[in-house]
Amino acid sequence: MRFFLWLLVLLATAIGLAVTARFNPGNVVLFYPPYRIDLSLNFFLLLAVLVFLLLFLFIDAIRSTSAMPRKVAAYRRDKREREGNRALREALKALFEGRFGHAEKAATRAAELPDNAGLAALIGARAAHWMRQYERRDAWLVKAQETPLLKPARLMTTLELLVDEHKSEQALEAVRELNASGTRHIHALRLALKAHQYAHNWPEVLRLTRSLDKNDALHPAVSTRLRDMAYADLLSDRPHDAESIRRVWYGIPADERLRPFVAARGAAVFNANGLHDEARALIEKALAAQWDDRLVIAYRHSAATSASPSLVAQIERCEAWSVARPVDPQLALTLGALCLRQKLWGKAQRHLEQALAHARDAQTRREGHLTLAQLHEALGHADEAATHYRQSALAG
Repeated sequence: MRFFLWLLVLLATAIGLAVTARFNPGNVVLFYPPYRIDLSLNFFLLLAVLVFLLLFLFIDAIRSTSAMPRKVAAYRRDKREREGNRALREALKALFEGRFGHAEKAATRAAELPDNAGLAALIGARAAHWMRQYERRDAWLVKAQETPLLKPARLMTTLELLVDEHKSEQALEAVRELNASGTRHIHALRLALKAHQYAHNWPEVLRLTRSLDKNDALHPAVSTRLRDMAYADLLSDRPHDAESIRRVWYGIPADERLRPFVAARGAAVFNANGLHDEARALIEKALAAQWDDRLVIAYRHSAATSASPSLVAQIERCEAWSVARPVDPQLALTLGALCLRQKLWGKAQRHLEQALAHARDAQTRREGHLTLAQLHEALGHADEAATHYRQSALAG
């Protein structure tokens, strides 16, 4: 329909021009001695239009020819950009698919485009790392340094790959550089936590674990395990003086000191340095918060010296606990050991035999028989002592 409308307009225009030209009697005379040219006005107008069109086409051809090199360069640049972007997409796709060799090759092609060089280098570094080509990985990371805007991404990639390789010292250098640049988001903190864990930098592990716990960024089981590992190192059995032990212990948050693992480790350190009274006090607080066999065992190892008021108080406290827990084998074993130290022979034997009757594991049976053997040996019952020594050796 549109074609017919244009045809109708064209025909109407042609008819109008023909009618107008028919009633136009004008002439145009051109003099150039000794020549004279006579033209009708209509022909002159037609000739002028044709000359204008020819000049326009000629000038347009010259302009198009002069612009050709620029257009060719732009075409080649656009082609390189399309190919570079396509290679970058291929590299990302291959990396996510686990085809690391293909990803690195595509990253090499993508890096030919300057705008993609930084991202392509990071993709190539990850691909080379997962192929365990660490020299090529490091070369890619050096190339990524040429793009300053990608510095946080490069440092995060470097940190993640070094942590995976368990290179803690180099990873911590990346952590320090990240901190200096102000990058402190959750994933960076997780990677920093792993780096400090591999470096056995336990105070920093504790700090980062608490920080991540505030943001619910760690699974509770993982958080508990990391804190236990940190406390195990801080409360190790290496030599301490009394003041340093107290400083470390009271540097732990109050709620953490009540956890069985932490309390048992703390008691072991206090006992190892002869601070039995403080060991018993911290265990009693922890047991009041949560009953745990590890704490009962630690309480047994924190026994006061024989014939002392502290030992009597310890026995009385255990007897009070046994009212609520009459069949607890560890508590009975602890009471028996404390009574033996106090030379309460009858009570010691009764509690030790009760511990053996309710023992649920080989270690408890072994300790029960060994303590009973010591009891009979102190009483001069050589045969009974020998029997329990033998059963202790055979237990478990």
